[in-house]
Amino acid sequence: MTFARACAAADVVMNRPRAATVGGVPVVVISTDEGWFCIHDECSHAEVMLSDGDVEDCHIECYMHGSRFNLRTGWPDQLPATMPVPIYPISIEGDDVLVDIAHPYHFEEN
Repeated sequence: MTFARACAAADVVMNRPRAATVGGVPVVVISTDEGWFCIHDECSHAEVMLSDGDVEDCHIECYMHGSRFNLRTGWPDQLPATMPVPIYPISIEGDDVLVDIAHPYHFEEN
Protein backbone atom coordinates (compact mmCIF):
# COMPACT_ATOMS: atom_id res chain seq x y z
CA MET A 1 0.00 0.00 0.00
CA THR A 2 1.08 3.53 -0.74
CA PHE A 3 -0.07 5.96 1.92
CA ALA A 4 0.20 9.72 1.53
CA ARG A 5 -0.59 12.51 3.97
CA ALA A 6 -4.14 13.88 3.75
CA CYS A 7 -4.12 16.26 6.72
CA ALA A 8 -3.17 16.64 10.35
CA ALA A 9 -5.22 14.51 12.72
CA ALA A 10 -5.81 17.61 14.87
CA ASP A 11 -7.59 19.25 11.92
CA VAL A 12 -10.33 16.61 11.92
CA VAL A 13 -13.25 17.34 14.23
CA MET A 14 -15.27 14.32 15.39
CA ASN A 15 -18.27 13.65 13.09
CA ARG A 16 -17.39 16.56 10.81
CA PRO A 17 -16.21 15.94 7.24
CA ARG A 18 -12.71 17.25 6.47
CA ALA A 19 -12.01 17.77 2.75
CA ALA A 20 -8.51 16.97 1.50
CA THR A 21 -6.73 16.22 -1.74
CA VAL A 22 -4.37 13.27 -1.98
CA GLY A 23 -2.45 12.78 -5.20
CA GLY A 24 -4.95 14.97 -7.02
CA VAL A 25 -7.92 12.94 -5.74
CA PRO A 26 -10.56 14.74 -3.63
CA VAL A 27 -11.31 12.80 -0.44
CA VAL A 28 -13.21 13.28 2.81
CA VAL A 29 -11.56 12.29 6.10
CA ILE A 30 -13.95 11.56 8.95
CA SER A 31 -13.43 10.60 12.58
CA THR A 32 -16.33 8.94 14.41
CA ASP A 33 -16.87 6.95 17.58
CA GLU A 34 -16.46 3.88 15.35
CA GLY A 35 -13.08 4.91 13.94
CA TRP A 36 -11.49 6.83 11.09
CA PHE A 37 -12.83 6.72 7.53
CA CYS A 38 -11.91 8.12 4.13
CA ILE A 39 -14.38 8.35 1.25
CA HIS A 40 -14.25 9.94 -2.20
CA ASP A 41 -15.46 13.55 -2.09
CA GLU A 42 -18.07 13.36 -4.83
CA CYS A 43 -21.59 11.98 -4.70
CA SER A 44 -22.20 9.20 -7.24
CA HIS A 45 -25.58 10.72 -8.12
CA ALA A 46 -24.48 14.28 -8.87
CA GLU A 47 -21.21 16.17 -8.98
CA VAL A 48 -21.59 17.44 -5.42
CA MET A 49 -18.93 17.43 -2.72
CA LEU A 50 -19.80 15.03 0.10
CA SER A 51 -17.55 17.05 2.43
CA ASP A 52 -20.32 19.67 2.52
CA GLY A 53 -22.73 17.09 3.98
CA ASP A 54 -23.52 15.85 7.47
CA VAL A 55 -22.15 12.79 9.26
CA GLU A 56 -24.38 10.63 11.44
CA ASP A 57 -24.48 6.93 12.37
CA CYS A 58 -21.38 6.07 10.29
CA HIS A 59 -22.94 7.65 7.16
CA ILE A 60 -22.34 10.84 5.23
CA GLU A 61 -25.29 12.58 3.62
CA CYS A 62 -25.11 14.50 0.37
CA TYR A 63 -26.54 17.94 1.12
CA MET A 64 -27.96 18.38 -2.41
CA HIS A 65 -30.40 15.47 -2.74
CA GLY A 66 -30.12 13.54 0.53
CA SER A 67 -28.31 10.38 -0.55
CA ARG A 68 -26.59 8.73 2.44
CA PHE A 69 -23.39 6.74 1.99
CA ASN A 70 -22.12 4.11 4.41
CA LEU A 71 -18.61 5.13 5.51
CA ARG A 72 -17.57 1.46 5.83
CA THR A 73 -18.62 0.34 2.34
CA GLY A 74 -19.25 3.43 0.21
CA TRP A 75 -22.70 2.13 -0.76
CA PRO A 76 -25.72 4.45 -0.59
CA ASP A 77 -28.64 3.38 1.55
CA GLN A 78 -30.87 6.27 0.63
CA LEU A 79 -31.93 7.40 -2.85
CA PRO A 80 -31.44 9.00 -5.27
CA ALA A 81 -27.87 7.60 -5.45
CA THR A 82 -27.72 3.95 -6.49
CA MET A 83 -23.96 3.48 -7.03
CA PRO A 84 -21.22 3.46 -4.38
CA VAL A 85 -18.38 5.94 -4.01
CA PRO A 86 -14.82 4.71 -3.43
CA ILE A 87 -13.56 4.38 0.11
CA TYR A 88 -9.87 4.33 0.87
CA PRO A 89 -7.57 2.72 3.43
CA ILE A 90 -6.67 5.18 6.16
CA SER A 91 -3.95 5.21 8.79
CA ILE A 92 -3.07 7.54 11.63
CA GLU A 93 0.67 7.86 12.11
CA GLY A 94 1.87 10.29 14.72
CA ASP A 95 0.04 13.56 14.07
CA ASP A 96 -0.82 12.75 10.45
CA VAL A 97 -3.77 11.17 8.67
CA LEU A 98 -2.52 9.03 5.78
CA VAL A 99 -4.67 7.71 2.92
CA ASP A 100 -3.98 5.16 0.19
CA ILE A 101 -5.83 6.32 -2.94
CA ALA A 102 -4.16 3.67 -5.11
CA HIS A 103 -5.99 0.80 -3.40
CA PRO A 104 -9.65 1.71 -2.79
CA TYR A 105 -11.83 -0.86 -1.07
CA HIS A 106 -14.57 -2.49 -3.13
CA PHE A 107 -17.55 -4.04 -1.36
CA GLU A 108 -20.54 -5.86 -2.79
CA GLU A 109 -23.86 -4.11 -2.34
CA ASN A 110 -25.02 -4.28 1.27
